[in-house]
Amino acid sequence: MPKAELQRRTLLAGLAALPLASCATTRPTAPRGLTVATFNIWHDAGGRWPARLVLLASALRAVGADVIALQEVLEDQRKELPNQADTIARQLGYPHVHFVAVEPEGAPKRYGNAILTRLPVIEVARHKLAPLADSRTAIRVRVQTKTGPVDIVGTHLAWQPEAGAVRAEQLADLIAWLPTDGVPLIVLGDFNAPLDDPGLRVMGPPRFVSALPPGAAATTLNPARGHQPRVIDHIFVEPAAFAVTEARVIGDQPVGGEYPSDHFGVVARLTQR
Repeated sequence: MPKAELQRRTLLAGLAALPLASCATTRPTAPRGLTVATFNIWHDAGGRWPARLVLLASALRAVGADVIALQEVLEDQRKELPNQADTIARQLGYPHVHFVAVEPEGAPKRYGNAILTRLPVIEVARHKLAPLADSRTAIRVRVQTKTGPVDIVGTHLAWQPEAGAVRAEQLADLIAWLPTDGVPLIVLGDFNAPLDDPGLRVMGPPRFVSALPPGAAATTLNPARGHQPRVIDHIFVEPAAFAVTEARVIGDQPVGGEYPSDHFGVVARLTQR
């Protein structure tokens, strides 16, 4: 066989094998990511809510979270202030907003926690935390992710430094209220306590880890608003269900001398196992 003909047949055989080789290759599965954020928005304090709203929306828009938990959310008919979570959701284009307050629906003034999400919502549950005298609440939104349902829980605990026992009671009530059907769980919000507070032991290993490791941030309280530096805003995840790929503070830089809040937000990017 002439040499040229042999080379031609060899080339054709190689080309014919390429589609088969491509089909036989197993592509790696892309990681299933989930981004969550928490931000205490400081209701309408400071007298500059319209300016702070712009900064809050900008900080949250930059991270593109799938789910956002907000604390100190206010709606006040007497001030003609619509629900702040609804307003933020409209600014960011989030279709689902769920709110909880101790005051009943229709009350002229309501104050509480909210969860915003772009993900499909399976169910929503609201709870008043014991002791009821402290007027604290929690909200759970079960969302549908690419790997299945995930429970996102937002809360805001007792603020007094000496209220460790109250926070422990609130968290015990919270954990007892949550479903026990094995759906992966993320609990986030303003816990008003650092990670080493005895009241937060229930949020530690082996069930939970903090997405923001100890020492990773100097504070989530804004010193420019008179606070002592402390990390009290947390995102707790179940390590059996999630790996933390990134966690950081957001909204910690002023714009024109103004901050989004008297807290900084926290964002975590997670990979679902």
